[in-house]
Amino acid sequence: MYRSVLQLSNTVSNDVMPGQRRKAVALAVASLAWLASAPASAQQPPAPAQDAPTAIEAAEVVTVSATRRREPVRDVPLRVETISAEALERSGAASLSDYVGTLPGVHVHSDGGPGRGQVKIRGITVGGLSSPTVGVYIDDVAFGSSTGFVGEAVSALDLSLLDLRHVELLRGPQGTLYGAGAMGGLLKYVTNDPDPSGFSGKAGLALRQSKGGALGHIENAVVNVPLSAGTAALRVAAFNEHDGGYIKSVGRVAGDHANDGDTRGVRVSMLFDPSSKLRVRLTATQQDIERDGTSIAQYDARTGLPLHGDLTQLLYRPEPYTIKTGVLSGTVEYEMGWARLNVITSAQRFKGETALDATEIVGIPGIDFGGLDNDIDLRKRSAEVRLTSARGPLEWLLGFYHNKETGSRSQRLWIQLPGGSANDLVRSSQPSRFQENAVYGDITWNPAPEWSFTVGARSARNRQVYGTETNGVKDFESTGKDSSKTYLATARYSIDKTSSVYFRAASGYRPGGPNPPAIDQDGQVVPGAPLTFEPDKLWSYEVGYKADLLQRRLFLEAALFSIRWKDLQLPMAVGVTSLTGNAGEAESNGLELAVRYKLNESFSLDGSLAWTDATLTEDAPGLGPSGARLPNSARLSATVGGRYDFQLAGNRAWAGVTVRGVGQRNAGFDTPVTSVPYFSMAGYTLADLQMGVDVNGWEVGAFVRNLADKRALNSADTNLTAFGGPLRATPVQPRTFGLNLTRAF
Repeated sequence: MYRSVLQLSNTVSNDVMPGQRRKAVALAVASLAWLASAPASAQQPPAPAQDAPTAIEAAEVVTVSATRRREPVRDVPLRVETISAEALERSGAASLSDYVGTLPGVHVHSDGGPGRGQVKIRGITVGGLSSPTVGVYIDDVAFGSSTGFVGEAVSALDLSLLDLRHVELLRGPQGTLYGAGAMGGLLKYVTNDPDPSGFSGKAGLALRQSKGGALGHIENAVVNVPLSAGTAALRVAAFNEHDGGYIKSVGRVAGDHANDGDTRGVRVSMLFDPSSKLRVRLTATQQDIERDGTSIAQYDARTGLPLHGDLTQLLYRPEPYTIKTGVLSGTVEYEMGWARLNVITSAQRFKGETALDATEIVGIPGIDFGGLDNDIDLRKRSAEVRLTSARGPLEWLLGFYHNKETGSRSQRLWIQLPGGSANDLVRSSQPSRFQENAVYGDITWNPAPEWSFTVGARSARNRQVYGTETNGVKDFESTGKDSSKTYLATARYSIDKTSSVYFRAASGYRPGGPNPPAIDQDGQVVPGAPLTFEPDKLWSYEVGYKADLLQRRLFLEAALFSIRWKDLQLPMAVGVTSLTGNAGEAESNGLELAVRYKLNESFSLDGSLAWTDATLTEDAPGLGPSGARLPNSARLSATVGGRYDFQLAGNRAWAGVTVRGVGQRNAGFDTPVTSVPYFSMAGYTLADLQMGVDVNGWEVGAFVRNLADKRALNSADTNLTAFGGPLRATPVQPRTFGLNLTRAF
């Protein structure tokens, strides 16, 4: 993915690596570049609190903005899940893997800690090195890079619970309304609006500790201040988190709690609501993640056992990383009667710094260690204008989107010699630019109260520039452009006032782009190597049923889907250069079920299940043959939970349990010529507990995650195993206890 580094073996000093050593390091540099692939809304009625991070909420009261309109989730003709921030806090959720990674049919491919993960939905992925297939939004602002040229592009936003209202997860392609990179679905963080009606706030303290780890803590506070009664307000939220860590390191860098660190963030938001027609909101969000190391442990790819002990990593040098995210946004909403106008502008900055231990791969005898440092910088500006018609028999939506990105990635491969002197083997930088303009819209026809039909489309054009520099010398610069169109069609039939069925057909895509020249191990250009790669596209077909039964005590949701994916973008090695190519076709077929049953006023049950069969349907050179399963997708996953509300000494109290199971997954493809080597990750079942009591406005809660302290693997990076390196795996967090104390005022 980070292509220029793969050419840099040609610049390494022959004095350091003569003959065959130079060729070995060429392969090492290629593999390390792959290893470095991880870097480091409109006003809505408040959603009710949920008891645990589950896919189900009472449909008659949950309002989402999935279709860029505000409507109950039961009326949305696709699978939409909302998870309240309060539910996440009570459950002890601390990262993106906890927020949505526990949902059946959803996988968060982690590369060692917060801010280092990709979201995969319905099996749409060819591995951790590809560009993201799930879009990420903060309210109405698209986050992150649109290309694979900036390392940040492969890491979804891991936004801490900083005054969030809830998290929305949309399954299936959302390209018509949300553009490129949302071919598998969309993750949307919905924040709380400032409230001009009165002064309010909330403060909290949490303590948590994992088995074998140090004590961690979280402090957070929110203050809402009216600036003008009923018309303007200021809302400020801030938090500080210390993670005690639980990974042990051995070797040259030995110690406990190797993955400890801090996360800090602040959001300032102002709302001006001078009339019933005009509404303006300005928001600034800053979050900094700092970790002393990753939560990676090395495993034997043949036996599946840890190489250096339980939750242990071998380190010749530390592997700290930092991820800094800043987003400024402004939204204006004006109600014109015949339509609502929304204008959204944003500016964001992402900076990531990672340090990786390259000692075993470089393989030079007599050194203290080898290292690969990566610095990533992304600046992005976007603007969107949208018109949404009033409700009626014929409704429409029309929008324009503009995006401009400037990115850079700098890498340094170096060694430290005995005595402490450093020797640079190679330095590289990879500047890139991306600009996109798109128009989109849809039309909805409601011929009768029980029928609704929607058709939509999006047309986008983009221009790209990508280049590399090696040791300060410009290697090349290449430009590219392409255009794409995505489409949507839905039909919904309301069986009665509390149940409906729907059909949805939608397409999605990822942009193509330029490749660098392919270089062989002697530094010569490889003829015939692809200079560009094309967009990959898919079509998804879904039928679903949603119902509230038994006086709304029972909520059911079911969906059948079939996805056809062609021209897959995949990493391919040409000489010692990693390119992006297109090859093969794939499909993903599945069934998703969700249920929530309220037995009485005290006891409720909920559960969800996903069966996903995602495979190649055409040979994909560099990946695998037709019939091979796509990676990181369990055929069967499920979650079951229950909650009991009761009185404790006259105070409201609750207790809950959640059991989640994930089936076996493949990390890579089981074929000798694949660019994503194979490893089987065993299935697992974990149990979590939560309980709490509300005493005079003070809420005291406790939780246990991974109650039985099971050992399981969240993700596995196999890209170094083909070069004799270890398998880098991210274990599931061991048993973790926590206490929460919050006070609203």
